[in-house]
Amino acid sequence: MVAALVGASATPAGAAAPAYRYHFLSPGGQPRLTETVPVNVVFLGYEPGQVGKSAFTGQLAKKYEPVVRSRLSYDKVEKLGITYKYDYRLKYTDRAYEDTFFKQLSKLAKPAPLTQYQTAYNAQPGGVLDITANHTIDAPSVEKWLAFHPPAGVDTRRNTVFFINWYGRADFKFHVYTKTGEPDPDTGYDFGASRDSRKMIAWGGTTADDEETGLRSTRRVWFHDLSAGPESWTANYDVTNADVDGDGEADYRMPPIWEYRAGGYRAPSALAGDLGKITRYVALNLLMTTSPLYPVELPTAEPPRSINIDSNTYEGWPGVDASRQYTKPKLVVDELAELRWRNKVDYDNQDFALDAKNRQCYDGFESGVSCYPDSGLPSDANLFLYNRENLARTKDDGAKVDYELPVFNYVLPPDVDPSLLGFADDDWATGNQSYVFNFLSQSIVESGYGLSTTTIHEVGHHLGMSHPHDGYDSETGVDYGPSGSTFFAWSGDESNSMMSYIDVNWDFSQFDRDNSDRFLTAAYWEAANRLAATIPGGKARSDLVRADALLGLAKVAFAKHEYRAAYALADSAYGKVVAAAKKSGVDPGSAAKAMAAEADAARAVPDLHSPHEFIDTLDPDGPRAQP
Repeated sequence: MVAALVGASATPAGAAAPAYRYHFLSPGGQPRLTETVPVNVVFLGYEPGQVGKSAFTGQLAKKYEPVVRSRLSYDKVEKLGITYKYDYRLKYTDRAYEDTFFKQLSKLAKPAPLTQYQTAYNAQPGGVLDITANHTIDAPSVEKWLAFHPPAGVDTRRNTVFFINWYGRADFKFHVYTKTGEPDPDTGYDFGASRDSRKMIAWGGTTADDEETGLRSTRRVWFHDLSAGPESWTANYDVTNADVDGDGEADYRMPPIWEYRAGGYRAPSALAGDLGKITRYVALNLLMTTSPLYPVELPTAEPPRSINIDSNTYEGWPGVDASRQYTKPKLVVDELAELRWRNKVDYDNQDFALDAKNRQCYDGFESGVSCYPDSGLPSDANLFLYNRENLARTKDDGAKVDYELPVFNYVLPPDVDPSLLGFADDDWATGNQSYVFNFLSQSIVESGYGLSTTTIHEVGHHLGMSHPHDGYDSETGVDYGPSGSTFFAWSGDESNSMMSYIDVNWDFSQFDRDNSDRFLTAAYWEAANRLAATIPGGKARSDLVRADALLGLAKVAFAKHEYRAAYALADSAYGKVVAAAKKSGVDPGSAAKAMAAEADAARAVPDLHSPHEFIDTLDPDGPRAQP
């Protein structure tokens, strides 16, 4: 097909070369990527009378256009050039399918004590029933069964949400879902096994090749079960307090299914709309078709072929070599390489002393005191400013890699109790990513965390990945998190994503991979467009024609949901534009650097500073810190 597209544009010998009209390459423009996204929604145990189609679909969006979320803090709406149009396919299962599924669920159910959150639910005066028993059910086993035994007409290779309701059947058992056997690699602490707060009502997104629970074939399934729990993570065990997180705003959350009744927490008529909200604001916006947190192209002149995770550890815990004891470099590289599979990813570490100035800046960061008052930036910028000032000493790979990704590990003395695990900072000017900061102390280790998983998570942010509990709603233009009217967004964490807070797995989900590949398709397409704008017409036209054809193939692959192929084709198209630039006497690196500098200058808002909403805290009142 490429040859056909290229050949069709050939000029007969001796003829004057006409001006070539590109079909897909748009010098200086944006990509034009579109995908009609099939979204299967399966109601398993819900009847049409409970979940009416019109009330459910009334909550849904028709389309979605991803934006770079970090730019929003600087009042910039930067679209990626991607448009998703949703094709919703609703399915109500029949009695035979339900009998088969719930028989399987019964087989998987293991008797277990009530969780402390089920006990807390029972202790409330407002609950409509008492939970009399409990069972644990392995979440990956349920995901696998649903993935390979869907109802007729449902293709789980496409995005599929299963809404499950076991309650009301004679074989119903009170239950929670578990994910165990994947402890923190540095501490050996198994959050899924040890904490009631990690007993779940939802799960999904496992990849085919996940080392622990891989599906062996690519499927895209997420299930959500309001007849499970109640649970800690979405605080749906609490049907008494309106404001469960204490921020002064009532928190909208979905109670257990038996609370949708007259005299219960919510009216039965609200159920369909609530499941619609979960579909839109969790399954689609936060899992399946998301927006990147940061620009995925990275702050380099040209898209990098090699990325070095440049770890720098400030060792401040006497007698502990934290960079050796609490980091697994191979795991860090292996997990990040799954996301950036066309880049060579490696890792190295240097140790530094936690000197007086650095410690002053850290203490000020925690207490709200700027260590660079003349900068005009708040104390939140302390670590960024200190490490920017001292960046030269950390650069140890020189010209060996295209991009050194700066990671700074703060290892604090035993008497210091950090309030956060880490964050991926921006540049305090444009919303570009800058440095990654991770934190470790005795208290953090005792909580179950080392440095490896925090590094993977924070570098994931740096590479563009968002949490599965916060994101952007395209139709309303609202960036939101799990509080107030969207408190229920916490349920997105109940998925097999490294970007979750639930800490029961350390892999990027199938949804993460899909979104990253889509974003990178757009990034390489835009890089090709920008570089093409610097190339004069003439002898390099054949390379540009080939790039145009490759982008056409990328567009087709993207529309067919073949995201990895689309990314590879866009990457190859960019390579053709680089070849054209070199033949035309244009230095690709210099041209790209000049264009990037011009774009950043246009984005910069000197008096508007990012509020740093994406700091990954260990909030003692948040779900991550609960027992």
